[in-house]
Amino acid sequence: MFLVGTSWYDVLIGILYASTTLLITSIAYRRLLSYFGRSAVKHEDYCQLDSLEVSPASGELSFYFTSKVERYYQLLVLDTEMNEFIEIVAQDCKIGGNIIRFDSSKLPNGDYFYCLKTDNQKVSKKMTILN
Repeated sequence: MFLVGTSWYDVLIGILYASTTLLITSIAYRRLLSYFGRSAVKHEDYCQLDSLEVSPASGELSFYFTSKVERYYQLLVLDTEMNEFIEIVAQDCKIGGNIIRFDSSKLPNGDYFYCLKTDNQKVSKKMTILN
């Protein structure tokens, strides 16, 4: 394990050197991640789409999302293969909470995704329709 002729002092210095190097590298790595993490995502640039309150859903549904800026958006219903099935609405949203109502009786029973699409994001959530 130890080299022949190596004193305990040299071994101790080697262990301290390796430990210090590892500690400094770890701190630098964490600071680098923190630096890039702070500026990477600006939450105000994105809408937040909430889940439906009931599952399975039926009748009139209320889709709710929030936005920190006014922007053009589309709310879509997608099939299970993520193909556009119905466009519910395409318009500008207001700042804050937005509620979009939709009559799900137009859809056959089954699984779907509802998708909020803006110029910089596309977020989808699953829903089951049982009318």
